[in-house]
Amino acid sequence: MNSDIKNPYGKYNGKEMDYVLRALDTENSENKNYPWVQRFEEAFAEKVGAKYAIAVNSGTSALHAALYAAGVRPGDEVIQSAMTVVMDAYATLHLGAIPVFADIIPQTQHIDPQDILRKITKRTKAIITVSWQGLPVDLDPILSIAHEYGLMVIDDSAQTMMGRYKGKIAGASADVGIYSFENKKHLTTGSEGGMIVTSDPDLATLARKFAGIGYKHMTATAGRTHLAQATVQDPSYERFDTIGLNYRMNAVSAAIGLAQLERVDYIVARRQSCAIFFSNAIKDCCWMIPQTISPETEHTFYTFAVDYQGEEKRGVKWKEFYNRYREMGGDGFYACVVPPYLEPSLREKELGGYTMSYGLCPKAEDLQRRIMQFKTNYRNLGEAKQKAEILSQLIDKIGR
Repeated sequence: MNSDIKNPYGKYNGKEMDYVLRALDTENSENKNYPWVQRFEEAFAEKVGAKYAIAVNSGTSALHAALYAAGVRPGDEVIQSAMTVVMDAYATLHLGAIPVFADIIPQTQHIDPQDILRKITKRTKAIITVSWQGLPVDLDPILSIAHEYGLMVIDDSAQTMMGRYKGKIAGASADVGIYSFENKKHLTTGSEGGMIVTSDPDLATLARKFAGIGYKHMTATAGRTHLAQATVQDPSYERFDTIGLNYRMNAVSAAIGLAQLERVDYIVARRQSCAIFFSNAIKDCCWMIPQTISPETEHTFYTFAVDYQGEEKRGVKWKEFYNRYREMGGDGFYACVVPPYLEPSLREKELGGYTMSYGLCPKAEDLQRRIMQFKTNYRNLGEAKQKAEILSQLIDKIGR
């Protein structure tokens, strides 16, 4: 089993196994005093350039706690991108607030600052930006809007580990940033996990308390939930001062995350190498358009996403292209998720006076149907190159 995990193309072939065994060895007195979660948080904060990091059990939990820390409460509105997964909206709704969807800039697939301005009302409390597909969002114009209107900005960097915007790591430049460590992400904690980062001690304390059942001794850096017996074994001792949820990360997940973080630069570089193969495959193809990457931004390629215009320009429908790629030996590729408000859980619902229906964000709705997302999580670069060559051959058959 150990040899299988540590094969040359294994997902966990760093120190993950060693750290997990240490975390499980609770009989070892040294291990009892080894704060795995705290060590992971501190190392992560240093890596991304934030003062504080709070480890949680999923990216969705991170969103929920981040919105709470930002002061989002019932009746508030949170402006968010129409091109993202539905979790941003769910976290908003679970706080009794209203998700308000802003359209995108098709070239980057990111939220459009001009549409943010159009959607601001007296009830707006926060903006969620999404650094989508591994490409950090152009944050400065949005921060400027937020400052003018007194709004908080949360950057959902679930797909953008180590992406850089103007030299800074995506997520760390917003008021609050969140990351996901779900199994397909750049960095994983085994299956599920997440992190909240901020450089504001008040926001960090609120997020940690909300995600940690509201223990009153929690602070921005960690705080304590286990105190001297003489303190807690007292009938007048009070434990909680915040209504929170148990979103805390466990020690085993933190141990895996810490080991992954030690080699995250290599993991990200491998994804970028895979993306180069696919970028070369579509070179000079006028009907497969990748995301626009500005010179001040570093893309980390959660996927290699393109705007497929082959039906309009070559008469080949999206699904036909997909099937032909598979038949030639390709892996297939992902379609983009539908806009959150068109998911069955939200579609046609009235939320805070807004109807969740077609037409809310026409640019996102139009582009979503065309996007193709090619895998970049190959651990064998030879395999990635082979799949990209198949893509190139298919493009040649159709005509660039």
